[in-house]
Amino acid sequence: MKTAIMTELEKVEIIDTAIPVPAADEVLVKIEYVGVCGSDLHYYEHGRISNFIVETPFVLGHECAGTVEKVGEKVTHLKVGDRVALEPGKTCGVCEHCKSGKYNLCPDVIFFATPPVPGTFQEYVTHEAGLCFKLPDNVSTMEGALIEPLAVGFHAAIQGGASVGQTAVVTGAGAIGLVSLLALKAMGVSKVYVVDVLPKRLEKALELGATGVINGMEEDAVAKIMELTEGRGVDLSIETAGTEITMTQLLKMAKKGSTVVFVGYSAKETVSLPVNLIMDKELSIQSVFRYRNIFPLAIESVAAGIVPIKDIVSDYFDFDDIQAGLQNCVKNKADIVKAVIKL
Repeated sequence: MKTAIMTELEKVEIIDTAIPVPAADEVLVKIEYVGVCGSDLHYYEHGRISNFIVETPFVLGHECAGTVEKVGEKVTHLKVGDRVALEPGKTCGVCEHCKSGKYNLCPDVIFFATPPVPGTFQEYVTHEAGLCFKLPDNVSTMEGALIEPLAVGFHAAIQGGASVGQTAVVTGAGAIGLVSLLALKAMGVSKVYVVDVLPKRLEKALELGATGVINGMEEDAVAKIMELTEGRGVDLSIETAGTEITMTQLLKMAKKGSTVVFVGYSAKETVSLPVNLIMDKELSIQSVFRYRNIFPLAIESVAAGIVPIKDIVSDYFDFDDIQAGLQNCVKNKADIVKAVIKL
């Protein structure tokens, strides 16, 4: 099979490798689409995220879907020909976090494309069958590959207690900001404003149903939100840009007694935030690390036509052109909102 390996910074080559054999509780999946995540690009460009360091050769990619080609002898809920979305993290199942249902916090998780675990930029992968979710007939494998980032958006919305009648703001209109927008709308939030500095991303947010967008380079985002909410601030605030500036802005936009959800990782280990403001407003602070128990909900939202997930995609690249595709994503961030690799 073809496998795309990262050989050095900003360099990927396609080589031939052996097709893996599924274990008793696994399935072999023919990968059809893989979304390009910001973490993939960060590893590709910088070789590390925090303490996770790429040792080449390495396989990137974790947002994926495809068709089952073989099933292990213990697998009963899937068969050859089923189309599936893959939840990329295998957890231990026995730690306190797994047992309490918060398995995303498992310290021993094995997650595709998180060093040293290889990812899914390859034609076939084996994966635990319980983490392969069958797609309804009206959900394509391209949409299936986008269930993973959508799960992050739903987790953010759920952490924030999203509900009908609220007004929300999302800072950052990259892929995670956009799926957070979609999740908020799916959960009934009445008004969602999106803040970014890149026009293409703001255009995409409007296309996906944002109530309004604010270009932070052209106007005071905090003042605009306070104007739009008649000085009250928003009921729910979700931060996906991961900058100290946007984090601080979000706290200023938040209504007293409301909830703020931090999703985007900062490039800095430590950021300075106005803690006194948090206390004065008695804000509830939530955060997001991946997701848990969300894939079925996310898939159903797409199948029911509630979430037009395919519309977040701005660019498609063929697997044979993956080097050019990843390079485009790194060098053309102003125009490429969300890219998908087609195998």
